[in-house]
Amino acid sequence: MARVLLATALLAAPAAAYVTSPGASSHMPQRAAMGSAEHLDSMMLEVEEPAGQSTGASMLAAGFGFGALLGWLNSRRQQAASVAAAAAVALAPGAANAIVDFDGVEFLGGSDKVDINNANIQAYRQFPGFFPTAAGIIGTHGPYEKVGDIYSIPNLDPTITAIFKKYEGNLVCNPASPAYFLDRINNGLYR
Repeated sequence: MARVLLATALLAAPAAAYVTSPGASSHMPQRAAMGSAEHLDSMMLEVEEPAGQSTGASMLAAGFGFGALLGWLNSRRQQAASVAAAAAVALAPGAANAIVDFDGVEFLGGSDKVDINNANIQAYRQFPGFFPTAAGIIGTHGPYEKVGDIYSIPNLDPTITAIFKKYEGNLVCNPASPAYFLDRINNGLYR
């Protein structure tokens, strides 16, 4: 019964707003003699004022409908909360797809070997003299196909080449992964 009353109130409230008084005309006067001041005065006189009775009826219907809605929500709190939670879950964005399994994760800084294509320059801190200069040079160039490609970096200082030679056995070259190659210089971690 409450649903029927609520539906009736909600349907009647908008309709009551457009009801005109019984003697009023529903269309605009014809524009035969535009430009004369008398015609403009007569147009201003024909402006309809909303009828007090229809405004009161629409207010009554809106109040009744709102009260019925609040009463229904109060009696069905659990169902309303369930519907709200389901709507929030349905409208919430889904989780982003993430790379969970990366074959070379151990070479990103968790072992004595470092991947020159995917590791952040912080991974080179374990090799004395390598960080930050030599690591930065590797990070700003590439991707590499093999470890030996680091020797073909243009304008490479001989001291940097010596550091590369010293730790060449600790470097590996996996295919560049878009998820890691992008963050080789700055991974957003700060102290």
